[in-house]
Amino acid sequence: MNSEKGNAVQEKSYAFALRIVKMYKWLCEEKREFVLSKQLLRSGTSIGANVEEAIGGMSGKDFSAKMGIAYKEARETHYWLRLLNDSELIGNAAFESIRDDCEELLKLIGSICKTMKNRNSDS
Repeated sequence: MNSEKGNAVQEKSYAFALRIVKMYKWLCEEKREFVLSKQLLRSGTSIGANVEEAIGGMSGKDFSAKMGIAYKEARETHYWLRLLNDSELIGNAAFESIRDDCEELLKLIGSICKTMKNRNSDS
């Protein structure tokens, strides 16, 4: 759909995926936690992958569908982060920082989805 440079959701979702990969490695190496961390890795990196697919979409409908999936993956990631924090596998400071990034992505992607939905209903 749109460009490469200066795309906030694209840049933020990629940076978030990098943080998720680092957290996954830390959880595996330091905490010896492999099940929840794998779920986090899958959903947390899928956000950016779906944003990339949306940007490369062939139509507005394709763009909206992929952004919708990115939003759902961000919701799932938010869940895994909360679970990891509440089970004391990650500390509050690390949790709050990455949770804030996740919530920022949720707001950004949610806003894009809402705009696309409104745009599609107007046509």
